[in-house]
Amino acid sequence: MMRAPGFWETGGVLAWALGPAAAIWTAVVRWRRATQPPEHIRIPVVCIGNVTVGGAGKTPTTIAITNRLAAQGWWPDILSRGYGGRETGPLKVDPEVHGAADVGDEPLLLARHADVWVGADRMASAVRALADEADILIMDDGLQHLSLKQDLSILVIDGPWGLGNGRVMPAGPLREPLDDALERCKAVVIIGEDRHGIAERIAGHGVTVLHADLNPRPETMALEGVPVHAFAGIARPEKFFETLRQVGAVVQQTRSFPDHQTLDPMVVMEMLEAATRDGARLVTTEKDWVRLDADTRTLAEPVGVELVFRDWDKLDDLLFSLRSHPGL
Repeated sequence: MMRAPGFWETGGVLAWALGPAAAIWTAVVRWRRATQPPEHIRIPVVCIGNVTVGGAGKTPTTIAITNRLAAQGWWPDILSRGYGGRETGPLKVDPEVHGAADVGDEPLLLARHADVWVGADRMASAVRALADEADILIMDDGLQHLSLKQDLSILVIDGPWGLGNGRVMPAGPLREPLDDALERCKAVVIIGEDRHGIAERIAGHGVTVLHADLNPRPETMALEGVPVHAFAGIARPEKFFETLRQVGAVVQQTRSFPDHQTLDPMVVMEMLEAATRDGARLVTTEKDWVRLDADTRTLAEPVGVELVFRDWDKLDDLLFSLRSHPGL
């Protein structure tokens, strides 16, 4: 995935000049949605999505909600497009058999928490999951998906980054206008500090606003005072590097790669050699770690994070409403 251009965050003349192209993009998206009504399936469908290109925290949000539903007695299956994988699906992910080159990196992380189906045709994946006795479906990154009816759509926004310059592609990072997305959503999750007043911006749309934090897992605290070299190939690598600093790791060197990029084992070896020379440990994100092959994984240590809601009660109210689904 390409790096986002700087004007997607700051705006400026180029963003303004691309305004007509953004208007065409928006018109096409609205036309597709108007002419392709979604199909219904007989169990509830929860959608976790975002309105911006790149990472907003969808995968950890999907994991947190999946775990919450399972704790409440549901049997959730997750539907993923499988971005970055060669399999077209529908295919049930088996972490013992499939690698990131087969199904993508995010499905491998999600498969630690529930059964995951990858495939471009989400309806076909949903039918397979239903036959596999799932009683609720979670769509990871499915807000702009058209074919499957969603019963609870949740929009995820990175609080510190916000919505960039607020413009639609290619003038900005938005996949569609924010107001269009909010019309289909019942809740918005703001992850981290709301530095851009998103909660105030969406107050009049009748959606439930949830706040959450992406926290290091407890075992990550063992890195306090430890010298590390860190690398990350996610949408905003600096978020990972800042997490390491927050737990007290001594971050000596960082290296960023494009999101979803498969790393050459020789490059990882070079990074390990540099870390070893400095008496440091080589660390990376879990998402990057699962993209490494079995041999290369032994060279780096994954650092895990988890999403924690500040208002679990409001989330539980939303999830409880799914019990009234007509198919149950």
